[in-house]
Amino acid sequence: MKKLLVYLTVFVGMASFAQTGPKIEFKEETINYGEVEKGKDDGIRIFEFTNTGDEPLYIKNAKSSCGCTVPEWPKEAIAPGGKGQIKVQYNMNPGPISKTITIESNAVNKPNGMVPLRIKGTVIVKEEVSPLVKKKTFPNS
Repeated sequence: MKKLLVYLTVFVGMASFAQTGPKIEFKEETINYGEVEKGKDDGIRIFEFTNTGDEPLYIKNAKSSCGCTVPEWPKEAIAPGGKGQIKVQYNMNPGPISKTITIESNAVNKPNGMVPLRIKGTVIVKEEVSPLVKKKTFPNS
């Protein structure tokens, strides 16, 4: 009987620590563009998420670490069990990509409802050689 009482007390104690409210879970919090070619990639990537909580989830804002990355987010509430997307478009400046998009929400499972999402990779510019340009040839030695 004492064991049953101890187990019941532990179970009730654990249940009281369970968070209620909206919860946000991203499929991935970092997207690697890899090596992409300017002009052949539109720079758009999608971060998918689910509200795993028991109340509606609101995305209040999405801020990028610079003006070269533009986020779009759902303005309507995401119901419990519902899915949503954060669309990010990078302007494809040549060179390394390392940007952060900070999501502000009412999620109880993230500190202050904030989630940092990251994009990384490298944008290259492929040199095009005109067929009109004469190739330099060197005599064989």
